[in-house]
Amino acid sequence: MPTLTVQAAALPEAPGWFWLQVVSNAIIACAFFTISAVIALYLWRRWNEVMFRGALAALGLFVALFGLTRLLSILDRWMSDARAESLVYALLAVISVVVIVAMIRMLRQILVLPTRIVLQKAYERLEEEIRQRRAAEAMVQRFQEIEANEAQVRQAQKMEAIGQLTGGVAHDFNNILTVITGTIEILADAVKDRPQLAGIASMISAAADRGADLTRHLLAFSRRQPLQPRATDVNALMVDAGRLLRPTLGEQIEIESMLAFDSAPALIDPSQLSTAILNLALNARDAMPDGGKLTLETKNVTLDEHYAQLNRDAKPGSYVLIAVSDTGQGIPAALLDKVFEPFFTTKDVGKGSGLGLSMVYGFVKQSNGHVKIYSEEGHGTTVKLYLPRAAGAPELPAADTARPAVARGDETILIVEDDALVRDYVVAQVRRLGYRTLSASNATEGLAIIDSPERIDLLFTDVIIPGGMNGRQLAIAAEKRRPGLKVLYTSGYTENAIVHHGRLDADVLLLAKPYVSADLARMIRTALEA
Repeated sequence: MPTLTVQAAALPEAPGWFWLQVVSNAIIACAFFTISAVIALYLWRRWNEVMFRGALAALGLFVALFGLTRLLSILDRWMSDARAESLVYALLAVISVVVIVAMIRMLRQILVLPTRIVLQKAYERLEEEIRQRRAAEAMVQRFQEIEANEAQVRQAQKMEAIGQLTGGVAHDFNNILTVITGTIEILADAVKDRPQLAGIASMISAAADRGADLTRHLLAFSRRQPLQPRATDVNALMVDAGRLLRPTLGEQIEIESMLAFDSAPALIDPSQLSTAILNLALNARDAMPDGGKLTLETKNVTLDEHYAQLNRDAKPGSYVLIAVSDTGQGIPAALLDKVFEPFFTTKDVGKGSGLGLSMVYGFVKQSNGHVKIYSEEGHGTTVKLYLPRAAGAPELPAADTARPAVARGDETILIVEDDALVRDYVVAQVRRLGYRTLSASNATEGLAIIDSPERIDLLFTDVIIPGGMNGRQLAIAAEKRRPGLKVLYTSGYTENAIVHHGRLDADVLLLAKPYVSADLARMIRTALEA
């Protein structure tokens, strides 16, 4: 208390100055303690992430001791304790030395520490690098898409070129088969009482039938076969196909059907679809020599824009899916791009013509559908047929109105056929049926006969003929000259004259080559009485 009196009396003339020092030292002490507390809290929260944490801790302690000296300065106004004050200043001096040494040692590292501007520039460079990398990745992806598209275009062009070639071959081959099939039928009738010759005739007829089957497959692949699509119940067709396949595939193969109850009708030629399912099932059987499972599946699907971009020959829209899967040997990935090519096969020599899948491919494409094959070697194969949906309800099959095997008449028929061999055969066959015949080798000759006063009841013309116009154009010109003239077409290769968008024109009667005399007789009578 005497000390207080002495210290207080030391500034009797200026008490305001006394309290100003006290308050100022208190505020400074609070500031030092606040800085020290913030440093301590920061180190406690982020100890493992902070550089120079030891020096920063010493700095916090150093600042806290400065705050303590300010408190001692306040206490010194009332009571003086030289020992405590000296002890604090000594500790402060030691820590000061530690801080000085640490700061000198850290000076080089501190000088190279990045500033905010440096960090911002580094961040901008990083963003630019990320942008460039993303641009490069997008470019690589674009190049990959272009390469994939070019590969698909090349494949489509190759398939189209092969289709044109096979279609032309099938056309010429069908002309030859028409003559062979018809003449062997006449020969078989002539030697039916001579067993040895009848057997030879039967062998020739079987070989011709096999050739006709090959040409049908070629035409299917080249998308030149005349189709008659209608709204078809795919579930009913698959049930019938499964029933027919059981004795064909054998007991070692299990058939499982997974048919969606809400499958929409497909706008498809049902007879050609049945043939396609049969070809796929036979391929599956050959892939499972030791037995396995064949799965037939139907459901409604929608192909979106993304799928269409990945598959150039597919169009977005709603489809009816038919999937045929097996648990067989599978197809190597390197061969998947070739499986739809005609005459390509992985079977042993003599065990397949290589036309089954090509026929399926051509038929589906001609029907405005899409086909996709998935296979994993050693696990099996799935072929998916995406067929266009029909707008209406399924149509019932047309009733069988077939006439007797041979129907005769006495009308006059104009035959227009450019192939002399086929023309002579057809003329002979038609005359055998009792009809009177006129013949021409091209459209010009045909029109000349039509313009003549000769009686003509039926124009029987090939679709592909020389003379500046095809069979369809010839028929239109003939009908203008002779209204009411009946027309019957024949061809083994229709092009687009009487088939549009894969559909046979509604007002067209077509006798497909090759044909036998019974079919010829029936179609002639059908055309004359139409």
